Amino acid sequence: MNRFRAGRRALTLLAAALLATACVAPPAAPPEAPPVAAKVDEAAMLPLLGYLQLLQRMSPPELLRERGVLAAIPQTPATHLRLAMLLAQPRGPLDLGRALSLLDGVLKAREAAAVSLHPLAQTLASQFQERLRLDAQNDRLAQQLKESQRRNVELQEKLDALTDIERSLSTLPTNSRNLPGATR
Repeated sequence: MNRFRAGRRALTLLAAALLATACVAPPAAPPEAPPVAAKVDEAAMLPLLGYLQLLQRMSPPELLRERGVLAAIPQTPATHLRLAMLLAQPRGPLDLGRALSLLDGVLKAREAAAVSLHPLAQTLASQFQERLRLDAQNDRLAQQLKESQRRNVELQEKLDALTDIERSLSTLPTNSRNLPGATR
C-alpha cells in the first residue's frame, strides 16, 4: 500500500510538473541584432541647412536663377536635396511632387554620401508630404466655400422673389367689391 501511495504521489508530482511546464511561455526567440546605423555626417547637413535658410530669403527671380545653377552642376545626393528644397519654396518654382521624388531617390540610395543625408531627407519628405496634404485639404475647403456662397446667392434670390410676391399681394385691394368676379 505504501508503494501504491508513493507511486501515486510520484505520479501526482509528475502531473503537476507537466502542468506547470505547460503553463510556462515557450522560450523567446533570441533578440535580433539591432540594425547597423549608418554613420550620419552632421557636417554634410550643416551647409544644406544653411542653404535652406538662404533659399527662404531669395526673391522669385533669384530662385529661378538658382534652379539653373543646380541643373548645371554634377548631380549628387546633396544636389538632389538642394533642388528638392528649391522646388518646395512657395515663392519659387513650387513642385512638391518632384521634390518628393528627388528626396525618395536620396532615401533609396545606399552610397555613403546619400546615407549620411537620410535623416535630413526624411525630415524634408515628411514636411513636404504634410504640405501636400494641407494643400489638398485647403483646395477642398475652398471648393466647399464656393459652393456655399453659390447656394447663399441662390437662396437670397429666392428670398427676394418671395418678398416681391408678398409686396405685390399686399397692394391688392382687400375690399370684396373691388375684386374682379365679386358679385354685388
